[in-house]
Amino acid sequence: MKYEASKEERSQRYNRRFKILLFILPVILFLTIILAMALGPVTINPFTVWEIALSHVPFISNLIPVDWTNAHENIIWEIRFPRVLLGAIVGSGLSLAGTGIQALVKNSLAEPYILGVSSGASVGATLVILLGAFQMFGQYALSFSAFIGALLSVMLVFSLAKVGGRISTTRLLLSGIALSLILSATTDFIVISAPDDDKVHSALFWMMGSLVGADWQTLPIAGVIVVATFIFLLLQSRSLNLLLMGEETAATLGLNIQVFQKVLIIVISLLTGVLVSVSGAIGFVGLMIPHIVRLFVGSDHKKVLWMSLFLGAIFMIWADVVARMIMAPEEIPIGVVTALSGGPFFIWLLRKSSYSFGGEM
Repeated sequence: MKYEASKEERSQRYNRRFKILLFILPVILFLTIILAMALGPVTINPFTVWEIALSHVPFISNLIPVDWTNAHENIIWEIRFPRVLLGAIVGSGLSLAGTGIQALVKNSLAEPYILGVSSGASVGATLVILLGAFQMFGQYALSFSAFIGALLSVMLVFSLAKVGGRISTTRLLLSGIALSLILSATTDFIVISAPDDDKVHSALFWMMGSLVGADWQTLPIAGVIVVATFIFLLLQSRSLNLLLMGEETAATLGLNIQVFQKVLIIVISLLTGVLVSVSGAIGFVGLMIPHIVRLFVGSDHKKVLWMSLFLGAIFMIWADVVARMIMAPEEIPIGVVTALSGGPFFIWLLRKSSYSFGGEM
């Protein structure tokens, strides 16, 4: 009876935290977007940032008095605004991908980067960037190639991890790390074999993760995929919760394990492929954010998905701010920032062997 009371108390505490965070995080995200656009080698007043953004909104643009320079407008609207929005989209998407993969394999150490999904997407994307592969798909060549690379890599990892028809967590992580190293070496070979030095430099910077190429044309496809994935995962939150209970229990409660796992793998591969195509391989975001979220709101995916969406966006935006300001006017790849913060977090998770998906649903 004491255990049941404790369980109910934890559930109530998680519900209270979720309601509070669901109000606070969107506000923080909004302020983060404004501040991130204001900060840089050229600092611009946040109120000016807000005015420039509103001046491009139909019907109210004529109501905004123009008291800024053309240079400031170009910096905000053409460079920083699409970059910040892409950072929010990529951060949210990677967090959703990490949430989905961790539920799929029932392990908190899983994420697209560690399991080789991002490395597979990188191979596909590099083939397009440096060698012009899949040009018949036009502007979607990069996304399509990255998706195929991500899908093939995750399928290979899962096939290597199966023992007696079941997925071994240890084999999954080891297979993912091994495949990630092989695919990274393949990407390096493609890069050094490329004939164009300028493309090689751009590819190397992109491989470490970067939002430099953000523009208004790259946002729609990434945004649509992230929103569609979020809606799909949210609608399947009960199925994700059932996966955490074990395959036998989930099947008993009516979940078709085989079909759902395959659909989930395809969705996560598509999401990861598109994100890698627009930002490069950025690691550890999908590892850290879902774990941090579960510490606050428990393991119910209806809560975890909402919190991961907002927290992932906030984290990625600030990681990009650090990447472009810490050595200004030069900037470092954003993947370096996430690795420096995510690496120690990964080691902490490894040492915290008693951790499970804990919390109450």
